[in-house]
Amino acid sequence: MFGADKTPKTAPIEEGEEYEVKIEDVGKEGDGITRIEGFVVFVPETKVGEEIKVRITSVRRRFAFAEKISE
Repeated sequence: MFGADKTPKTAPIEEGEEYEVKIEDVGKEGDGITRIEGFVVFVPETKVGEEIKVRITSVRRRFAFAEKISE
């Protein structure tokens, strides 16, 4: 699983890639949370249980941000 140990790893996703995901949780800022290959992705303006298509907009070391592009 991604991030299970302390060794640095490359994120399994890249900016611009598109994925079909299910929102699993909500973060403290209200963004939806999904995981792609165990990597946390925040998606604004989504709700738990939504199954949507997203585009990755920003990748950080331990998480990423995406935008909803369709339902």
